[in-house]
Amino acid sequence: MAPPDLPLFERDREQAVLSAVIGELRSGRPALVTVTGEPGLGQNELLRWAAGQARDRGVHVLAARATSAEHELRYGVVAQLLAPEDRDIATRLFVAPQRPGGLPGLNHLLTACHDRPTLLVVQDVQWLDPASLRWLEALARRLPRAPLALLTSTTGTAIDRPEWSVGTPLTGLASTIELALPPLTTSGVSAAVRTVCGVPGDTDFTDALAQATRGVPAVVHEVLLRFTRTGCAPRAEHVEHLRALTAEVVGDHAAQALSELRDPVAVDVLRALAVCGDLLDFPLVCTLAGLHPVPEARLRATLMASGLLTPRDGSPPGHDAVVRARILEEMPAADRADLYARAARLAQRVAVADQGIAELLLRARPVGAPWAVATLRRGFAAALRSGRRDRATAYLARALDEPLRSEERARVELQLASVQMVTAPTAAERRLHGLIRSTGTGTGLRSQAVDLCLLGGDTRAARLARPTGPGTLGDPAPCDADVPAPRRGSGTGSPPGRRARAVAGDATAPRGGNTSDPAHRDGADEHPERTATADNDATVGDRHELATVSERHELIALLRVARFLRHEETCPGVPPAPALPEHSHSPAVAGVRAWEHAMAGVHLEASRRLARAAFAPDPGGRPPLVTPRLFACRALFLTDDGDEAEAHLATLLNEAHRQRAAIAIAHVLAVRADLHLRHGRPDAAARDLAAAEAELPPARLHPLFVPYWASLNLVADLQNGRPDRARKIAARPVPSLSEECATSAYLLFARGVLARSEDDPQRARAYFRACGRWLLHYGCVNPAVLPWRSLAAEAAHALGDDAEALRLTREEVRLAARWGTRSALGRAELGLAVVIRENRTEHFRAAVATLSESPARTDYTRAVLELASAESAEAERRTALALTSRRASTAGGVAPGPLPGFSQVLPAPAGVPPGRGAAPHPRPPAGWPALSPAEHETALLAASGLANREIATTLSVTTRAVELRLSGVYRKLRIRGREELRALRYGPEGG
Repeated sequence: MAPPDLPLFERDREQAVLSAVIGELRSGRPALVTVTGEPGLGQNELLRWAAGQARDRGVHVLAARATSAEHELRYGVVAQLLAPEDRDIATRLFVAPQRPGGLPGLNHLLTACHDRPTLLVVQDVQWLDPASLRWLEALARRLPRAPLALLTSTTGTAIDRPEWSVGTPLTGLASTIELALPPLTTSGVSAAVRTVCGVPGDTDFTDALAQATRGVPAVVHEVLLRFTRTGCAPRAEHVEHLRALTAEVVGDHAAQALSELRDPVAVDVLRALAVCGDLLDFPLVCTLAGLHPVPEARLRATLMASGLLTPRDGSPPGHDAVVRARILEEMPAADRADLYARAARLAQRVAVADQGIAELLLRARPVGAPWAVATLRRGFAAALRSGRRDRATAYLARALDEPLRSEERARVELQLASVQMVTAPTAAERRLHGLIRSTGTGTGLRSQAVDLCLLGGDTRAARLARPTGPGTLGDPAPCDADVPAPRRGSGTGSPPGRRARAVAGDATAPRGGNTSDPAHRDGADEHPERTATADNDATVGDRHELATVSERHELIALLRVARFLRHEETCPGVPPAPALPEHSHSPAVAGVRAWEHAMAGVHLEASRRLARAAFAPDPGGRPPLVTPRLFACRALFLTDDGDEAEAHLATLLNEAHRQRAAIAIAHVLAVRADLHLRHGRPDAAARDLAAAEAELPPARLHPLFVPYWASLNLVADLQNGRPDRARKIAARPVPSLSEECATSAYLLFARGVLARSEDDPQRARAYFRACGRWLLHYGCVNPAVLPWRSLAAEAAHALGDDAEALRLTREEVRLAARWGTRSALGRAELGLAVVIRENRTEHFRAAVATLSESPARTDYTRAVLELASAESAEAERRTALALTSRRASTAGGVAPGPLPGFSQVLPAPAGVPPGRGAAPHPRPPAGWPALSPAEHETALLAASGLANREIATTLSVTTRAVELRLSGVYRKLRIRGREELRALRYGPEGG
């Protein structure tokens, strides 16, 4: 209800109509006026204003107000109206027996009206008792014969609609007027702010108040009164506080209206509406409320009269969340949970959308039906598709409250943890640790739980999964003597149990499946039923044993990954990680073994073969793990099989998207960004890193992976010509735990690359040395992982320490030759050519020849430029062009390299060191240092006479990328085109 002192903002039209009615009443013209509107729009305030105006003009006023509490009190409103005329009327009305057709006091009132005009004011006629309603209808029929006006207010449709409200023929000779009050406009709300607060409000404040209150004057006034008590000014910075006050006021109004609703059936229907009014229509809601004799129309009218239901859509009005919460707060918790459960069952029967049913189930008690879990899981998938991860986790957490089989419960737990790894990693780890410790989980679930923990950075989980009995993780000997997997098509003459024993390595079974043994064959034929039963029993047992062996191998592989990520074996009480099984058909073991070979820089072909085997289906049908396959991909692009690794990463990414595993998506994208950087595609790397951070925000990233992600972002920004951003990333502090993991080497290397681009060899050498020490600590000697030796050697060479430079580069050449890939060897030869003094040109030629057959396009371009610089000093200018043409020809096109002498004139920008021993550079043109490395390479090739398509083939980019780079070059060098760029190659002296 509006407070008594609520100003009548924007009610000028209604006040004019009422003033005219009062004026005509004094002239003997009767009228019927009904003021309608939602609760709080000021109907009763307007009636009180009209009553005051009538008294001031000498009109006799009789007033009454109907209430829900007196709805069953006979003649309750009539007694209020006639009490000023007859003090004993109430006693006679309430105590005397009702006579048929009796209308007590009506004739006396009509007779008195002939002597003086009378205005009858009745508020809230929606709560009229039946007797008073009949009395007022009879009065309305007699209005044409008396100078009397009836002014009423209502908050919607009355329970028993009065006849006068529709202008029936009985009232045709009297003026029948209905005034529907609208909400306040923004101007009205602004006027209310100025009146109550004393100062004008900000536009943002006023708009927020109008939106939150929907322009209801009673709510606006009370909210502003509470707001002014806080001492705040109506400014934009207090909008959130204003919204909180509005929710509080709306809730109080709803609670007051609910307390005035006396009909228990209406209360039940209102609660059912608060639960599922958006999902079910009104008849179904009434069915949910239970069997009752009250007609649907009367229930709807009762709820509309209370103001808690609107005729618009049959749901609680405007402020749905607040009103519904207040309605349901009045219920006991058990009754509320039961109502939600019954609503979910009804919604499921009428085929409501899954997410609607899932919302009901969130607040319901367990329903114990299979459809509930299925619905919640479908709602989980739909919520993830729409990006609502918090709601998705709520659905799965609710599914765990239902009765589930142990294996199904474990799968739901695993699915829930995969999402919580991003939203609530601590809760996810606790959930996964429970799965890992459990011995009753299904096939592969423990391994998947450990795998998920590793993606989240939890290396302790791998040790929690230590199995008991023979062949534990602490005793690797039984695992090293693993058995061969079953051969396809073999053993067709032996029983299934016998084949299973051969797979599991059962010493009691014939290793070769010898079915030609007469004694063995005769024994089987003598008791066929007994033999079949024994074989079936053996099959079940052997399959279980095979699954146990496979799980043990997977857990060992994951423990090796945990050991690589973080060395904990130096801590007291932490046993060393066991070696991988020598003979295993587990794809997880193959993937981790491939990475370990690549780390050690040995067995190139074996590493390639094992990495490919990591993507083969498991012989036992176990689900594939993500982490071993990611390491297998990293091994593949260390073996120069980047295209194959990229295809596998695309498969992993699609699989992670299907499973809605955000943390797996993020890690796959990060590894693919690493591949893009190694293959000279920094723009693609930046896109993948941005997508990865959208899936897994940096704030949620585990400290173990912070250095790796930071290094990728740093190098990508540096190669994309954004050194300022790269410096910010390098200066950003990392968590203390990040300094204890293997990925710290990547960040040290990236900081060294940044220092090298800033021409700070002292700092660069320190970073590269620290990177090398960290890699060697983790057993990584392969220069294909990070070529820290050659870059440290270049820094040492720049500082004049040629002995250290030669030692490091020769060691890298030796290790790269042992590994055997063209990329690693070519980079090592390029590093040696930079620091060596003798036969430098020949070394550059060797590096160019090696890198021309590798996917390391950025290193190849640098080697060509270095060779051109070295050859220009020796007047051997055609070799670089010939080598470039030969490489382009093998790719199916002709792309001649840069012309000799150009690199003399234009020095390389930061990050692209010039060739040692070259002639001094002439002064570069203005703007040259601003070119990015990519623009620098493109400018050199364009000035050498290559067409855009030939440049694109050489640099492995699109023609559009070449055009954009050249546009940037022209703008920065302030030249007009290729001719001026080509002229720069001759230098200031023309030669």
